[in-house]
Amino acid sequence: MSGTTLQPVILGADIGVYALARSFHEAYGVTSVVVAGAALGPVAHSRIVRHEIVADGHDPRQLVDRLVEVAKANPDSRLLLMANSDWLVRVVVQHRALLEQYYVVPFLSEHLLDRISDKATFAEICDDLGISVPRTIVQEFGSEPWEAAPVDLEYPLIAKAASSADYQDVEFEGKKKVFEIATADELAWLWGALRGAGFRGRFVVQELVPGDDTQMRSITAYVDTHGEITLLCSAHVLLEEHTPSGLGNPAAMITSRDDAMLEQARTFLASTGYRGFANFDVKVDPRTGVFRFFEVNPRIGRNNYYVTAAGANPMRFVVEDAVEGRSVPPVVVDKEILYSVVPHRLLLRYVRDPELAARVRRLIKANAVAHPLAYRGDLSPRRRLYVWMALVNQVRKFRRYYPAVTSTGF
Repeated sequence: MSGTTLQPVILGADIGVYALARSFHEAYGVTSVVVAGAALGPVAHSRIVRHEIVADGHDPRQLVDRLVEVAKANPDSRLLLMANSDWLVRVVVQHRALLEQYYVVPFLSEHLLDRISDKATFAEICDDLGISVPRTIVQEFGSEPWEAAPVDLEYPLIAKAASSADYQDVEFEGKKKVFEIATADELAWLWGALRGAGFRGRFVVQELVPGDDTQMRSITAYVDTHGEITLLCSAHVLLEEHTPSGLGNPAAMITSRDDAMLEQARTFLASTGYRGFANFDVKVDPRTGVFRFFEVNPRIGRNNYYVTAAGANPMRFVVEDAVEGRSVPPVVVDKEILYSVVPHRLLLRYVRDPELAARVRRLIKANAVAHPLAYRGDLSPRRRLYVWMALVNQVRKFRRYYPAVTSTGF
């Protein structure tokens, strides 16, 4: 890592990876190397990425071997490694000793990753810190004889994998990222499906916090190598994705500073000794107004471009800290912008609150809007077509999976 020229290397190929490459390009004018099993649509035909394709993008050994090859091919560059899905973060962290011979690796420790990426343990940590979380019951699948944990929550309730990395490669008919469970029979079916698929991790069952997608909030943070929280940005979610694999991913947000909520995120990060990027999912309980923290992702998050669009490019924070060794004055973002990966007309169909809809229209009129794929510096005819088709596809997906707003967001 003796070079002076910055070279970002990013694992993955989804819209969040493209957003990272775009932020690097905006800040430093550099082309990012993207290492993945395929050049998927979000990063395909792009002028700001260079592809390194591996035969099996799900094989950690192949990914790590290719990362070493990339590093050896760039001996005069200062290499910064990024990853933006839970299982890829785990690959990086588990191979840190090797990768740090070549790369700056700005991620938390493996011990802390194990603690906070498990939703059950996350809930325990939050309880200890006085941070509100939905009441949580843990179902173990890794031991025999197997026994169903008693569930004394009111239906409907929510069920999801405690660790998304453990759930990544499990396949069964009806698989979803998050399940809304209406009855005890439905829960019994899910437990049977998971056991039949050979799942050996843990699932959590949680009380369902009411309210549609507009009750959700997102927080993105960066904690530098000295433990200083140098970046905080929050957003008011307007609409989430509703496909089985994407459920819960924000599709539209307005950046909105909320110091009371951010202070709870500060408490969590400082108390756990966190390092690197973190992304919290939070919901405002409409019954009480209390912030209910759902989880923290050990990465910057799929929708990270909302932070850049609001004027605080996160790549500057990690580069100046982890690569250049410089202190960055802390920033709490307060600029308001509309981030959306869906057509504005579609979005407004789902925002039922008149005041919130008026904010959306005002930001659209002021052109204070951002779509991570719609980058003027990278809009070849093929890219323009892809961005347009992606918007059309969003209309199709919402028509199929979430045709109308519900009181729970499911």
